[in-house]
Amino acid sequence: MKTIFRALKGRTIHAFIALFYYLIIIPVLIIIIIIIRSFGKKRIDVGLGPEPMINNIYHKKALEHSGYSAETFVGSVYFITSDFDYRADLQNYNKYWVLKYFSGVILFLRAISRYKCVYIYFHGGPLSGYSFLKNIESQLFKLGNTRVLVMPYGGDVNDMTLAVNLKFKHAIDVDYPEFYKRNENVREQIKRWTMGADKVVSGCDWVDYMYHWDKLMIAHFSIDTERILEFKNPDYVLPKTFSKDRPLKILHAPNHKSMKGTSFIEQAVKDLQTEGYPIELILMQKQPNATILKTISEVDIVADQLVIGWYAMFALEGLSLSKPVICFLREDLLELYMFAGLIKSREELPFLNTDVFGVKKVLEQVLNGEIDLEKIKDKCIPYVNKHHSISYIGSVFDELNQQMGIIPSLKKQTN
Repeated sequence: MKTIFRALKGRTIHAFIALFYYLIIIPVLIIIIIIIRSFGKKRIDVGLGPEPMINNIYHKKALEHSGYSAETFVGSVYFITSDFDYRADLQNYNKYWVLKYFSGVILFLRAISRYKCVYIYFHGGPLSGYSFLKNIESQLFKLGNTRVLVMPYGGDVNDMTLAVNLKFKHAIDVDYPEFYKRNENVREQIKRWTMGADKVVSGCDWVDYMYHWDKLMIAHFSIDTERILEFKNPDYVLPKTFSKDRPLKILHAPNHKSMKGTSFIEQAVKDLQTEGYPIELILMQKQPNATILKTISEVDIVADQLVIGWYAMFALEGLSLSKPVICFLREDLLELYMFAGLIKSREELPFLNTDVFGVKKVLEQVLNGEIDLEKIKDKCIPYVNKHHSISYIGSVFDELNQQMGIIPSLKKQTN
């Protein structure tokens, strides 16, 4: 009886909250949006948020390079960086519990009053935390005359019922044992924003889970090479041979150990050390981005991810500092991006391509001088400049923005 009573009580409370939203909150929100649309003037071309992704900081620079005014906005921050233009968690209204509860609504209203377009991820915009509002957020953006460009970053589109990479599926279960409980939500938000956004961008291995995109990219990541080069170590020299006094130094910075193949990297290094090879592994976790960049500048190789099948921001940071990157690139994805004309050939990519089972052999080949790191280093920055520079990503965003009717309001920067 107690269980039945609790269930009935829970349903009653849920029904009461639903009634409160549908009869009061949503009508009031619609009225406010109409007023904002009728009398407000959007001052900024693109707002990027509310996920506190370092990608958004680089994307802002890419947009500004192409002549767009842009601003990053977040609800809260991670440990990686807090360098965002507007942080809702620091605003005075959070002192009052009612306003704090509706901080996402306030952030949404600020967005539609300020931005002509928003760039968001598949989790959604500022209303994603409200079960009675997230399903209509795209319609509310349209009502507010704010265009929406949606792009994935990883976990926001990982519908594991569609995963073709079984090692990755297992790694997800290891790193995130509760992830399967979110799978239905992930599937719903993919559909919600694929149908609700004005433009959909895809790339990486995200194509496994998405059924439509307006723009396919190798990856939408942009990188500010000028900023990164400030961390370059002027004293670093790649030795011709490695020794006990100067071992091969590898940096690995996993935020998800199973998904990155960390244990295989650790075991490969341990085995090679046992066999007498001069090799050192530097493992870093939960460190600020500046600390990671400084360490990259001091090592010989960066080890990125050996399970997922494509590269991400950490790899690009390594390439931007002319460091060869160990990463697993799936053959079917390579073929897709060559088929789409985004990559000319496999040789264009400056990666030491291997999975978890081949990492020891690759490291052994490097130590034996069978792989020319200098030759790979020479390909790193040209690759980044071609596919991930601020100017290139800015040109892609410019194309998409103009298709949405967003015209750059600032003067374009010259290269």
